[in-house]
This record gives sequence, structure tokens and C-alpha cells, in this order.
Amino acid sequence: MLATTFRFAARNRVMSYRALSSLSSNPSIKVFDNPNSPFTHVLSYLETEPPSERLAIGVTATNPPTPQSFSENPEFLTILNEVVSKYGHEDDDLISQARAFASPGAFNLGAGGGVFFSAAKRPNKRSRRQVSGGAAAAAEPSVKEESAGTGRGGWVHLSDRRNPPDFGRIAWPEDILGSVEVDDTGTIIGKVQPSGTYRILTNAGILGLSPYLQGKLVDRLRQEEAKDRRGKD
Repeated sequence: MLATTFRFAARNRVMSYRALSSLSSNPSIKVFDNPNSPFTHVLSYLETEPPSERLAIGVTATNPPTPQSFSENPEFLTILNEVVSKYGHEDDDLISQARAFASPGAFNLGAGGGVFFSAAKRPNKRSRRQVSGGAAAAAEPSVKEESAGTGRGGWVHLSDRRNPPDFGRIAWPEDILGSVEVDDTGTIIGKVQPSGTYRILTNAGILGLSPYLQGKLVDRLRQEEAKDRRGKD
């Protein structure tokens, strides 16, 4: 009798358990039914259900999401930019580009797609805001302003991994998370400045952050979630 009861209880537990759904293109992103709007889904890095509206990545009418079906959460984008600004200079992708800048044969061609600008010719954010319809025109896609190793610094870009540019080319504006200054030795100066042109979802995919930045972002989201819970107590 006891064994029968145990099997029945175990079966009920299995039936009541619902595994979280994830995006096939990025399993770290969870997909929830939107409790506030039928037939839509909430995307989040957090596993808490119901999902936090404030901390969600955004909402989509289709799964997988498309640029036409997806609406990004402005507050999430603010948090992402703050994480990029605080930790971006420690990202391995950016450090590799900075080192390539100082290499004798670099000639402004960045490893991983960074194109370097002299400090006097930093990319103009306004001129790169031509983003529409899931595609963007590259701002000066092949630039040779100064050669590396000439005793002059420049700027390198921290880009999303979802659509890596060809060697020596600038990433699309919608894929650039931010830029940072480096000196002629390849040393990063200061913190990454968010680009203002980055888009969470494009035709090339959604949020292709490096493992390091994604980990820092998730940590920050969990901290924000804990603060929200304390505020409700």
C-alpha cells in the first residue's frame, strides 16, 4: 500500500513539473508565456516565474522572435549598457583587439573585426544611427587613418558575437556594444562607452554576448531581482 501511494505521489510530481523553455539560438534565454498578454512570450535571462517585467529582455509575438515580432525592454537595455560600461574593458574579445592594435603588422586591422581610429577621429555616434528594418549601413567599413605602432592611440569596438565582421572591417552599428580608447602599446584606457546604436535582436540573432559579459549581466539581473523582492517585503 505504501509503495503504491509513493508511486502515485511521484507520478503527480512529474506531471506537475514543467520544464522551462529556452530559445534554440541562445539556450541561456528563457521563454515564458506572457501573463499580461495572451499569445505573446516574455524573454528573460532569469528563471523566476512569473518573469519580472522590469528585468525581462523583451516581449515577442513569435517564437523564435524576429525583429518584426520583438519589442525590447528599455530598462533591460539600460542595465546591459551599465554592465558593458563597468566590465567591458575586461572582456577577452576587446583585450585581444587592443593587443592586435599594438602589433607591428596590424595597420588598423583589428582581430575579430575591430577597426581602429586615431584618438582625434573617434567614430561619431550620430553618423552611425542609420539602423532600420533589421539592417544597418556600416559607417566607414574599411578605415586606414593611422597605422598601429606609430606612437598614436585609437579606439577599438566591443561587438556582439552573433554576426562577427570580416577581418579588418567594422561590425554593423547595430552589433557594436561600445568603444574604448587604447594607447599605442595596446593598453585599454578607461571604460567602454556604450555605442547607442546596439540592438538586442537583429536578423543575425539575439544577444550574442561573450560568456564573461553574459555572466556579469546575469549576476546584475539577479541582484536587481533580489532588491525588488526586498522592496516587496
